Amino acid sequence: MKTTFSIIKADVGGWPGHALVHPDLEDIARKKLTDAKREKLLTDFHVTHCGDDLELVMTHKNGVDAKEVHSLAWDTFCEATERARDLGLYGAGQDLLVDAFSGNIKGMGPGVAEMEFTERKAEPIVTFMMDKTEPGAFNFPIFKMFADPFNTAGLVIDPSCHDGFVFEVWDIQEHKNVMLKTPEEMYDLLALIGAKSRFVIKRVFPKSSSKLPSNEPVSAISTEKLYQIAGEYVGKDDPVGIVRAQSGLPALGEVLEAFSLGHLVSGWMRGSHNGPLMPVALKDAQCTRFDGPPRVIALGFQLRNGLLTKPVDLFNDPAFDITRKKAQEVMDYMRRHGPFEPHRLPLADMEYTTLPKVMKKLGSRFKKVK
Repeated sequence: MKTTFSIIKADVGGWPGHALVHPDLEDIARKKLTDAKREKLLTDFHVTHCGDDLELVMTHKNGVDAKEVHSLAWDTFCEATERARDLGLYGAGQDLLVDAFSGNIKGMGPGVAEMEFTERKAEPIVTFMMDKTEPGAFNFPIFKMFADPFNTAGLVIDPSCHDGFVFEVWDIQEHKNVMLKTPEEMYDLLALIGAKSRFVIKRVFPKSSSKLPSNEPVSAISTEKLYQIAGEYVGKDDPVGIVRAQSGLPALGEVLEAFSLGHLVSGWMRGSHNGPLMPVALKDAQCTRFDGPPRVIALGFQLRNGLLTKPVDLFNDPAFDITRKKAQEVMDYMRRHGPFEPHRLPLADMEYTTLPKVMKKLGSRFKKVK
């Protein structure tokens, strides 16, 4: 029997502003998911937050895109939204972009990362959750984990990793995907995923030469972009990701090492600025300075027969203090640019903000230069 591992998240109200999730909303989610576990819909679950996003980690036997599981998540977010409105929280229900559930939560606002696989004897899983950034923020670290030998020593010295992996890349503007093998198609892969606002890594698979089933993903990322659903800026996408580790895959330390740079990502204040992605402990996953900087948390689980151990807060480690300090220095440097690029996003990425309204207002005042 295969296990399905799902993360479904949504911003249903910030406390205060865009800083954090109110405890009442997490309590509602725990009650809803406890009832679902009692009724055997879920095998296990964990509720948490990253910044102002409510995060539902769930295991079950229903496969990806299961209507019952997605409906449970939707109902949970709707009930949490009602409580958010009672409390007067900011942006209550802002990620719920349609009025009624239609069978699948994808395209309705919340972010979804799911994968179905056969459990190994020991199954370490890391869940990554980001706030104040977009799905393409995962491109750099996922590439580092599964394709960069300077990050992942196993690609060189572990025979079970040495043949590389297969990346599923989505063109989220044209709604197409392509499968690319590494290392042989590494340059093609980089040509795409370096343009992180358009091309995003959706899943990673083992090769057919691996001891792992080649049709079962070893990593999955949410790729929903809210502005494409709503037609205007309604908040940043705040993606989530799942990564399996060890035994033919990158070791846990190689998975985490991919976040040691604090690389630049798009998002931050009003979803309109570039800034460093700072790996933080759960207790520090609240975005305050200029609504940021963008954050990422990592919760590690051991999975057995669909049951989750208590999570380990993996970035709650002084080994990442230097990365955090560097991110704060980069944050200072970027902030000094104010409204100028490259701190502010380029015009093409500002299409769904208020900037087009400014251009329309000034349109008649532009005169042709002779």
